[in-house]
Amino acid sequence: MILLLDIGNTNTHVGIANEKRILRHTNIPTGELLHGKAGKAIGALVGSRKIEGAALASVVPRATRPALALLQRRWRVEPLVLSAQTVTRIGVAYPNPGSIGADRLANAVAAKEHFGAPSVVVDFGTAVTFDIIDRRGNYIGGIIAPGLAAMTGYLHEKTALLPKITIRETKAVVGKSTEEAMLIGALHGYRGLVRELVSRLKKQLKSPDLPVVATGGYATLMAKGLPEISAVEPLLTLEGLRLVESDRRSSWQ
Repeated sequence: MILLLDIGNTNTHVGIANEKRILRHTNIPTGELLHGKAGKAIGALVGSRKIEGAALASVVPRATRPALALLQRRWRVEPLVLSAQTVTRIGVAYPNPGSIGADRLANAVAAKEHFGAPSVVVDFGTAVTFDIIDRRGNYIGGIIAPGLAAMTGYLHEKTALLPKITIRETKAVVGKSTEEAMLIGALHGYRGLVRELVSRLKKQLKSPDLPVVATGGYATLMAKGLPEISAVEPLLTLEGLRLVESDRRSSWQ
């Protein structure tokens, strides 16, 4: 079995996989890694399974070392740390490869493997990120916008009267309350942002049928109003990690 960690700013997505697919997964607060408290939750997920390999993608550098130490100490494995130097299955045609987030590389690997090239990943996380794979199978760059929760949270924190809202579906176009007005701006506004950027990417890549894969916490909600999105894959990042770690293990045989 392979243990997979996608370490994000707020949460860490943990998965267990075999050579074919992800079998189980859970989320833990990234703060538990930072404070040495993640072992119990990860151990509960693993149970009695024998862990023979591990891979992690981290966008929180100070959480990487304790995560590695935990995996090495408890499961006696030497984890793969995903980067532009260790990634497989895609090329990297980017001016500063070391600056690419590991989660974005994992997403690109999984998208190319399952949806081909060219393709685009839209990750609705703390930020809304677009990652682009060209028709040669190269990661060529991306787009970053503030995430939905980050945007609405910022409005609440920086203003006296705007409330903190829970993002959910709304069919309204004109808000009849402050909360409804904020929901319309977040939901329909971000769908408009995605629609416009996908339209431009289709022209840039000369691909009218460009596959667009959504992942991240708000992917399912956002995709409901976006026919431009081809598929929603909540486990895309873990799947990319699984593929790269599988390649590494195959190279040992």
